[in-house]
Amino acid sequence: MSTLRDLAEEHTALRPADIDHLHRIAGDWQLLSDLSFADLLLWVPVDGDGTYLCVAQVRPTTAPTAYLDDQVGRIVGGAEVAHLEVAHRQGRIWREGDPVWYGDVPARHEAIPVRLRTGDGEAGEVIAVVGRDTNLSTARTPSQLELNYLTTADDLAQMIADGTFPPPRHPGETTSAPRVGDGLVRLDANGKVTYASPNAQSAYRRLGYASHLVGEDLAKLHRRLAGDPLEGTDAGNAVLAALRGEAPPRREIDARGATMLTRALPLMPAGVPIGALVLVRDITEVRRRDRALITKDATIREIHHRVKNNLQTVAALLRLQARRVAMPEARVALEESVRRVASIALVHETLSLSSDEAVEFDGIVDRVASAATEVAVTEVSVGMRRRGTFGVLPAEIATSLVMVLNELLLNAVEHGFPSAGEDAEPAPADAPRPEVVVSAHRAHKQLHVSVTDNGRGLPEQFDAERGGNLGLQIVWALVTGELRGTIDLRNGADGGTEAAIVVPLARGTTDRLTGRAGPP
Repeated sequence: MSTLRDLAEEHTALRPADIDHLHRIAGDWQLLSDLSFADLLLWVPVDGDGTYLCVAQVRPTTAPTAYLDDQVGRIVGGAEVAHLEVAHRQGRIWREGDPVWYGDVPARHEAIPVRLRTGDGEAGEVIAVVGRDTNLSTARTPSQLELNYLTTADDLAQMIADGTFPPPRHPGETTSAPRVGDGLVRLDANGKVTYASPNAQSAYRRLGYASHLVGEDLAKLHRRLAGDPLEGTDAGNAVLAALRGEAPPRREIDARGATMLTRALPLMPAGVPIGALVLVRDITEVRRRDRALITKDATIREIHHRVKNNLQTVAALLRLQARRVAMPEARVALEESVRRVASIALVHETLSLSSDEAVEFDGIVDRVASAATEVAVTEVSVGMRRRGTFGVLPAEIATSLVMVLNELLLNAVEHGFPSAGEDAEPAPADAPRPEVVVSAHRAHKQLHVSVTDNGRGLPEQFDAERGGNLGLQIVWALVTGELRGTIDLRNGADGGTEAAIVVPLARGTTDRLTGRAGPP
């Protein structure tokens, strides 16, 4: 299914600013749909030929839908869009007309012009029309709650026609909560409550307010309820800001062990401030779970910190033992073990600073590469370079991969380049500087890694799987076992050696390269 932007750009001459405004409406119009007990359809005129294209649709959660089929992408014209034409050309809300039928479902049509205000705050031209279509099959005498919902919906509809709804969204805010069904409070121009839904009343009772809300000054009530004076002032000021016509950020109120999220919206039909709409939601359990997760995360980070400390202790003990061993071969083996333990400790050190079980791997690779050049037993000065980015990797991949890269880098530095005594003849003056390059990229749910050098290459009849030193055997076992990947150790096309590794990325692996979770 094409997106709103795709449809608008393909079929209309709307400007990017117009399309952005339509996106804001579609991001916040569930509120209007629920208050109206109606489907909302966003129609845009197609090239001035009298036809309209539906680019977005939302169904109410408070009433049955008028449309069983999705209407997005549908182009209509003629008598079917007469009400849209009136709203578009005359710039007014259209409510006339008899019910229409969609199969066995009777529906009432309304049309709301959509304006984008100009830079100087003036009402601009009509750029689209919101169709408000109500299923009449369950029509009955409305209750007090429904009457207040419908009255508020009419005010917001007029604000859409004025270009003052939806309000600007604050950074970091989402549109998921609170919703109409969570709790609704309507205020008059003086900030007094004129109506509170049963769910809103229940939310305030959990904060310790047992009386009925109608007639209360809500800003003062918020200040009284909040245990924290600063928090109470913020929640109260949010209500006052909405009464002045502003759209303040959402605020939370904590009292008596309960937490309530509030969202205050100004009501300004035709530019006249008549009060405010306050949506509330009891989020006590949500915040309790958040606190539990924070505690759990802190515990996990502390565990990683202790594992890192223990690994460093093991490395220190091995280092002390290496100094006391007389046999050169044993000393070398112990020093290699120290480096392997230290590389794993790097991962746990990073995890101890992270908020989840994933690590930014680029920094770890850079540190391992730097350490490889410092501790490698060689007379040759070898440069290290990283190309591409690993992104964020889960701990189970990072721990094994860092050991693999540590072994490959050390092997490339120590064995890829001949020492001065091994050279049959001195290297030419224009010979490239010895260098090892680590490359990484992601494709097709896989991480592709290569470690290449410009050294002397592999000896003939070399078999990495069956031969090679202990380090290469560790690499082979980790890649094919723990990482469930593949490795190909070969001579490079332009000389030197290349180790090519392909590792499958697990479901849900965080991918900072794309800014989203990895595909399932």
